[in-house]
Amino acid sequence: MGILYDDVVMIREAEKEGDPTVVTVNCPDKTGLGCDLCSIILFFGLSIVRGDVSTDGKWCYIVFWVVGKQNTRWDLLKKRLSGVCPSCSSASGISYYELQPPKPLDVFLLKLCCHDRRGLLHDVTKVLCELELTIKRVKVSTTPDGRVMDLFFLTDTRELLHTKKRQEDTHYNLQAVLCEAMISCEIEMVGPEITACSQAPPILPPAITEDMFSFEPSDEHRNGSIPTNSVSVTMDNSLSPAHSLVQIFCQDHKGLLYDIMRTLKDYNIQISYGRFTTKRKKECEVDLFLVQADGKKIVDPSKQDALCSRLRMELFRPLRVAVVNRGPDTELLVANPVELSGKGRPLVFYDITLSLKKLNIGIFTAEIGRHMIGDREWEVYRVLLNEGDGLPVSKNVIEEAVWKMLMGWE
Repeated sequence: MGILYDDVVMIREAEKEGDPTVVTVNCPDKTGLGCDLCSIILFFGLSIVRGDVSTDGKWCYIVFWVVGKQNTRWDLLKKRLSGVCPSCSSASGISYYELQPPKPLDVFLLKLCCHDRRGLLHDVTKVLCELELTIKRVKVSTTPDGRVMDLFFLTDTRELLHTKKRQEDTHYNLQAVLCEAMISCEIEMVGPEITACSQAPPILPPAITEDMFSFEPSDEHRNGSIPTNSVSVTMDNSLSPAHSLVQIFCQDHKGLLYDIMRTLKDYNIQISYGRFTTKRKKECEVDLFLVQADGKKIVDPSKQDALCSRLRMELFRPLRVAVVNRGPDTELLVANPVELSGKGRPLVFYDITLSLKKLNIGIFTAEIGRHMIGDREWEVYRVLLNEGDGLPVSKNVIEEAVWKMLMGWE
């Protein structure tokens, strides 16, 4: 195709404050590419305010208009986006399927012992995110003498955590933030048997699973959901001879385009052309011309209903949030669906800990685990709150604050 690797992703930074930065991707196509790109953009703390996607099934052209943090490392974003794009040499024989799944990254255990203080867990999480260390599992416990033992099971996007320099850099950055609060810090590679032992119990309390993971939309507007009347998903086969048109109207939230793209990826649906726009009142309009893996439109009524229903649910309840009683204590629960590829939603733990830090609520214990609920895998965050002399705000306020942080509405 005569296109250089450096030209696969082009980023034109905003000329003035408030304007969006334009990200252009021009590369061979694959099913799920849009999901992978949106996931990375979400990880970098950016919001997509407009998007255009077009492909002929072999080559795609994608443009995202993004806004967000002023200190974004655009060169690193470009590198990460380029990393998920298929090589240019594959364009001639592109398939809708990824025949070879990516090699799983090595897992490392970060053992961090600190003197406890408000916001400590978020400060650690922020450092790990900035270093591109992905938290796969976490176990946090507080001892009676005010010490915290944090166990983070991590993967390294840069694949360098096995080196002495990368470990020293991680230690240095944690020390710079924690200062005298840090007692010890150890990093070691762990095998699958250690990772398996770290997993959360396979069974959640029945009350949690029945309430949080219900797939039935309700007109009741509660935290963990968006009003059903603000989400519209329709499919039309009459406007295009070769494609099914899906039209979505809904309220905007952080990661909305990612939620749409991951659903299509799980259903192995290809976007031939798509347009995403946001309005002044944070309302979104999405038009998607879709085909199945065989290149044909979706004509089976049951498949049409299944796809529309799933999209509606993913936009109605993109995550689950609840504050519940755990014996005499109070527990915050957050859950998000895991992609069929095994990837979880970016920055969920970051947003949870940031929200609690802003509310001045301590964390006594925290766990991240994966659970099969029905036919889907979920990433479940369980945070036991440190009540001390009592919570500074009500449970409803905690639930709403965490939900708004996750949705980008804070």
